[in-house]
Amino acid sequence: MPDIQTLRDSAVFPTVATRKAITLLGGLSALSLAAYAQAAPAFDSDSPWMLGDWNGTRTELAEKGYDFKLDYTGEMGSNLHGGYDHDRTARYSDQFGLGTHLDLQKILGWHDAEFQLTITERSGNNISNDRVNDPRVGGFTSAQEVWGRGQTTRLTQMWYQQKFFDQKLDIKAGRFGEGEDFNSFPCDFQNLAFCGSQVGNWAGGIWYNWPVSQWALRIKYHLTPELYTQIGAYEQNPSNLDRDNGFKLSGSGTQGTVLPVELVWTPKLNGLPGEYRAGYYYSSAKATDVYKDSNGQPAALSGQAYRSASSKHGVWLGVQQQLTSRASDNSRGLSVFANGTMHDKKTNAIDNYVQAGVVYKGLFDARSKDDIGFAMARVHVNPAFRKNAEAINQAHAVFDYNDPSYLPPQDTEYSAELYYGVHVTNWLTVRPNLQYIRHPGGVNEVDDALIGGIKIQSSF
Repeated sequence: MPDIQTLRDSAVFPTVATRKAITLLGGLSALSLAAYAQAAPAFDSDSPWMLGDWNGTRTELAEKGYDFKLDYTGEMGSNLHGGYDHDRTARYSDQFGLGTHLDLQKILGWHDAEFQLTITERSGNNISNDRVNDPRVGGFTSAQEVWGRGQTTRLTQMWYQQKFFDQKLDIKAGRFGEGEDFNSFPCDFQNLAFCGSQVGNWAGGIWYNWPVSQWALRIKYHLTPELYTQIGAYEQNPSNLDRDNGFKLSGSGTQGTVLPVELVWTPKLNGLPGEYRAGYYYSSAKATDVYKDSNGQPAALSGQAYRSASSKHGVWLGVQQQLTSRASDNSRGLSVFANGTMHDKKTNAIDNYVQAGVVYKGLFDARSKDDIGFAMARVHVNPAFRKNAEAINQAHAVFDYNDPSYLPPQDTEYSAELYYGVHVTNWLTVRPNLQYIRHPGGVNEVDDALIGGIKIQSSF
């Protein structure tokens, strides 16, 4: 998932987006027909994997502690109306994830010990970069969340986890991202504002979401079965973001440490699950002021360097709660969610963000595994960051929005998404969606955008 700087700095050129999608779906169809001719159970709709159970080998290996996964996520986005560039087109981006999870208690006899290794590969283009958002400043949300952090192959997970004291104490160490454990949130929506850890979307210069990994340590302790607290320490190393450093293991380039702490409550209200999160993060690395120099004057006008801060920090809140069930089936029913973040006003482009939404699973009896979701979000730009853009324009004596050298001041961006998830099989879900972006990139001069999307999630 991309951060603000990635969206701002990346250049994307028009492509024939549907070509890749058609090739992929055509190939899967051909594989399916060939497989059914020889071994239909491999493509059984009730199987969690497209390629089946390998004649029982997969289940046998899992029982011995070896679990393998090959997942695919593909997302298409098309600018149906509005946006920065009204020339309509479509873009496709995707991700393959290959992973293995080892139960070391079964394999080596190490009690309550696990190991995870995951490699991801991303490719494709994003409709938001030059069609929806003004490329001079980029945007905040992304219509295709799977795009970003460099279209390349990465080591995304390599960690060892050990539990103690009847699993009350849980320690994980290795390479992984903050959003894997802290400020976590599902990723069924296609718009970035409703997918994954939101701190990483609005403070992405220090908090690296999937698929980027860094050296990290996370300690979790269960105060009760429903309440736990956790603290982490993550290497803050911008060089891990580089496309050529997908498998970098050295600590060269490290600038500091990100220290998140979180309290998580997972109650069951009337027998229905919920999750409530509250957290704080602190970065020990030096951060740059978004507006002023060391004398407290606008740096763009004084010509002096932007002043430095000794740290950076922020907070988050997250709520997920299922409210209803259908016919005593807790896998169906209405759930609500809301998330909010606040960030350092001196050093962060975004000072606050809020979103909320609903998801209903199994709305129709004939489609009991389908889901429908709707959400809205507000991303608010730090006033000091906006003043800095105005000061840059003043320093360059550029005041016309249509001037290529003009830097559009950014304010508030609003996003909304409606999707319907078609549970085709247990290994394939397709979610067509509509997204509406008001003031893309927080630029008032950019027309509101309507985006059509399709999200494909499959497990091989």
